[in-house]
Amino acid sequence: MGETSTGALEGAEAVLIACAHGTNNAEGRARINQLRADIAALRPGLVVLEAYVDVQEPSLPEVVAGLPAGVRAVVVPLLLTVGHHVQVDIARAVESRPGSLAAVPLGPDPRLAGLLHERLGELPERWGVVLAAAGSSRPEAAEQVEVLAADLAVRRPETILAAYGASADPSVPDAVAQLRAKGAAGVAVASYLLAPGYFHDQLGKAGADSVSEPLLPSPLLAQLALEHFDAALLRSVAA
Repeated sequence: MGETSTGALEGAEAVLIACAHGTNNAEGRARINQLRADIAALRPGLVVLEAYVDVQEPSLPEVVAGLPAGVRAVVVPLLLTVGHHVQVDIARAVESRPGSLAAVPLGPDPRLAGLLHERLGELPERWGVVLAAAGSSRPEAAEQVEVLAADLAVRRPETILAAYGASADPSVPDAVAQLRAKGAAGVAVASYLLAPGYFHDQLGKAGADSVSEPLLPSPLLAQLALEHFDAALLRSVAA
């Protein structure tokens, strides 16, 4: 729980557990740390805790188990789609403790399509764009990426093709090849990833002509996290 005191936790009406995937990439860790700091800065007085579903510590189950009794907690996935980590890891952690809630992931959201549009910038004529997500074996995750691809297509003149780093088809290299086969003069990859790390590194090896930066840093992600935190609390009251 970092430097958050037990007293601060016990006095809190609700705490936000900002749950990221975890990465060994130093820059990726720094950007996620900054995202948590941005969330806290937007909501002074809110206790924001860090947690991870893989690679890094503290693990989400550890953080949830360490909360004082009676404190409400909302796990906000710092993830862009549903998938195993949301539907299994986070769901199990929330179910393990009364008074805990799960918010929805950060995406899809039309504002993320706007951010991707900005990251891509203006491209040469007759180029294509691959919207590259991490990927999940869960079909719901691909459906959400397709929603975002449609939102991005409204903003762009290029053909947009969704693709995945793992666990779903097409792969990013295959999508790049498909666009070239259809006559694209060049291909840009729009990185639908939060921060640098393994999956973003792989995008540079996919055969595209350019790769956009990940979504972080951007104030939008902290705004979305807080919106989803608030929405989870409202749903619990309505229930």
